[in-house]
Order: sequence, then C-alpha cells, then structure tokens
Amino acid sequence: MRLLPHPHTAHDHARQPTRRAALTALLLGTAGVAAWQWQAGAPQGAASVAPGTSSSALPGMGDDVCIVAPPTPYDPSSGQPLAAAREVPAEARCPVCGMYPARARAWAAQAIFADGDAYFFDSPLSLMLYLGNVAHYTRGRTHEAIVARYVTDTETGAWRDAQSAVYVAGSSALGPMRAGNLPAFANAEAAQRFVQQRGGRAVPFSAIDAPLLRGLAPNLRADHHQH
Repeated sequence: MRLLPHPHTAHDHARQPTRRAALTALLLGTAGVAAWQWQAGAPQGAASVAPGTSSSALPGMGDDVCIVAPPTPYDPSSGQPLAAAREVPAEARCPVCGMYPARARAWAAQAIFADGDAYFFDSPLSLMLYLGNVAHYTRGRTHEAIVARYVTDTETGAWRDAQSAVYVAGSSALGPMRAGNLPAFANAEAAQRFVQQRGGRAVPFSAIDAPLLRGLAPNLRADHHQH
C-alpha cells in the first residue's frame, strides 16, 4: 500500500524557502541602527553579518554578531595630507550598518584618525551615530583620536567638513537605508532651500544630539553620547 503524504507536508515544503527568505530579510533588515523594516528586496550593499565575540555593531541585534568593516589606511604616496578627505574605496564598508558607501556616493561620509586610518559611512546619519559611540562600532578606537570628519554636500557632491556643515532633519529625503537621514549643506541658506522643497528643519552640527538621532534611529543605544 502506497502511503500518501501527510496533508501538511507539501504546504510545509512550500513554506520553507519563504521562512528562509524571511530570516534573511530579518538579519539584513535589522542591520541598520534603527532596525528599519525594509520592503521586499534589501538595498544593494546591505550588511552581511558574521559570528563574533565582541559586542554587536548593530544595536537591536544580539551580541553574537558583528560587522566586518576594516579601516582604510593612509597612503603616503597619494600626496594628500593625512587629514584630507579621500575618495571612497569600492571595498570600504560602513562600520555602523555594513553597507558599501561607494555604492551610494551622494550620501557618503568619512572619519579619519590620527594614525591615518579612515572609516567610510553610507550617510551622514551613520557618521553621527558612529561619532556618538566610537568605541562600540570600532573597538579600541576613541572619539578623541579622530582628526577629521567629512560629509558629502547634497547640492554639490563635494566633501565638506562635517562640523561646519548644516543638516536637514525630518525631510522626505530617504538615505541609502531607505529611511530618514541628515542631508548636508554648505550653509543655513542652502539647507533652508532644501527644507522648502523637501520639508524638515535645518540644524547645525552642534545641535545633532541623542534625542534627535533617536527620532531617526529609534533603537539608538542608551550609551550613545553627544558628539
């Protein structure tokens, strides 16, 4: 006598790929600091995670995962000063979310340390999150060792000193993680023009604090410090 499959077997087999896809989406979707829920299809360059023993670089995820985001060392043969803004290497990864900043160059940011090492970020928001908790995202690093911070000017695409830039919070502009961000501008006038088109409010670097970031990244860690 031939045994018929259990009535739920075919259904369960059909659901297995969906379950695996859901798990993959969960891992990728929580890669952002805000644990944003993405729609079908993760953005190109989304984070991959690997087992680790250090605390997670992804607030909202467990301590058993970390992002592989090695620094980019200074190249003396470039002829550039150590603290000058550098072009984003194709292989560089954001230590906050794991994305490849070169794939979203219009939003990219960077931080350079006194030893010449640079970290690149997918957006100004990720840079601000990093500056508030440097040791968490890159163990052994300190905020005091940073000698330069740069963001991409939204109007011109040029590198701009992050501390002198003016940002827009709460606009309709979505960054690489497809969520709220902090587009950067040369001055308050440029930022205000953007506000008139896309909404939000202009804020200087000094006004970007933990409460503001928490509005953009709800899962912001409690130990985040104002930069």
